[in-house]
Amino acid sequence: MSNQNLEKPETPEQLSEILLVLDKEKKKIQAVKGIDENGKLETVDPTKKNQNQFMRVDKHGDFLSNFFTNFFSQLKDPTNFSFFKVPAPLAIDTAKEMQKQLKAPTREKEELMKQYEVNPEAEQEHKQENQNKMETTHTTPETSEYRYQPEQIDWETMNNLGLSKEKLEKMHLLDPLLKGYKTNELVPVSLNLGTAITRMDARLSLQANDEGQVVVAIHGIRKTPNLNFAFFGHEFSNEDKDNLLQTGNMGRVVNLTNPKTGETIPSIISVDRLTNELVALRTEYIKIPEHIKDVKLDEQQKQILMEGKPLYIEGMISKKGDPFNASVQFNADKRYVEFLFDRSNTNKQAQTSEQTQSQQAPEIFRGQKLDDGQYQKFNNGQTIYLDNLVDKKGKKYQGYITFNKETGKTNFSFQNPNKVKEQAMPTEAHKTQTAVNSEGKTNEATKHVKEPLKSGQKNPDSKKQQQEQEKPKTAAKSKGRKV
Repeated sequence: MSNQNLEKPETPEQLSEILLVLDKEKKKIQAVKGIDENGKLETVDPTKKNQNQFMRVDKHGDFLSNFFTNFFSQLKDPTNFSFFKVPAPLAIDTAKEMQKQLKAPTREKEELMKQYEVNPEAEQEHKQENQNKMETTHTTPETSEYRYQPEQIDWETMNNLGLSKEKLEKMHLLDPLLKGYKTNELVPVSLNLGTAITRMDARLSLQANDEGQVVVAIHGIRKTPNLNFAFFGHEFSNEDKDNLLQTGNMGRVVNLTNPKTGETIPSIISVDRLTNELVALRTEYIKIPEHIKDVKLDEQQKQILMEGKPLYIEGMISKKGDPFNASVQFNADKRYVEFLFDRSNTNKQAQTSEQTQSQQAPEIFRGQKLDDGQYQKFNNGQTIYLDNLVDKKGKKYQGYITFNKETGKTNFSFQNPNKVKEQAMPTEAHKTQTAVNSEGKTNEATKHVKEPLKSGQKNPDSKKQQQEQEKPKTAAKSKGRKV
């Protein structure tokens, strides 16, 4: 079985709670969705259908205190509402029990509501305490974003892995680690066990162990995803395996079993594309956007994505403003809706892409950009004449270029290939110049001349060059070939 632990989740969302609210006048329990631009409370019915809209709160942060400060500054009559902070997995069932209490009160359900009720004044006091602490310890004002603090990390262990605090900061990896995320790139890790030393590339994350200590998790690279053994009680079908290998997503919701508690957890499964590790995500943490590339999703489309299935969308708009169609799917590792690609055909796609690109002629040849007329003819396979080309020694020359669509290469010649049957050779005016200046060959008559040869030049053309040729330096001998 995979060593991934469902009790040690890897994202802040997995330590989240849902905020429920009681409207005392309407006597109705709702889930808080957010705050509108006017500062008013937005709510939805606490149902499974709406769970992707629930506002989630990090139970280890002080987001609630910030929320209440903003909310109560806008609300005209805050006494009309009571708030409850409920663990995300229990939110829907707890809301139902609270609603029953409003219709048929019992002492048991009253205790339930007291257990989760939030005191707004206490939350605001908590915020002030945090602000005072931050001023004392000089921490950043965005402490609420972080699940862990640097001082919680065992830096001696990190140093043994070759990862100092300074190195992580320089690589811009410390911040996401403290926020509870895996590094979004592979990190070189060196592990010295005294009698053995190993080096590997891996993704890293921080997790809390059973004693509450913060430890570093090393997610090493696997050759292939391990699909032949049960994953938290789930046996992969042939279709599951094909989907995971092709797209990286299994494509359906399955019930996984927590090995310690026996809890059944509806989840989706994806493959970490950097390490080939299997990653599970509870369905309650799936959040579907309202729009994807300017296309507004309807409820049916949202439900398809909530169930982990792929969805084909037409009429999306690219960054360049072009319409396009594509399939999308929610990825458990990335925690967002991604565009699909076939992992099993990655190399084939790359080759196809290269071939497609090779069929397009380059717009620039040896540093000279072709104008629209030249490029159109060149891309159509016609031969075009270019002057003002410059060789490696800075001297100008001219020639003809033709684009070969089959090979994707540009053929160059000094003579028009349309007028000669055999492969064109450089004209006498350019032959010696090109051989010496660009090909590194030696012309006996000018082998000691320091200056680049000009078009048509075969012999020294100035008194200075004549002197250089007659009094050569004996220290070095040309290794070029004679022309």
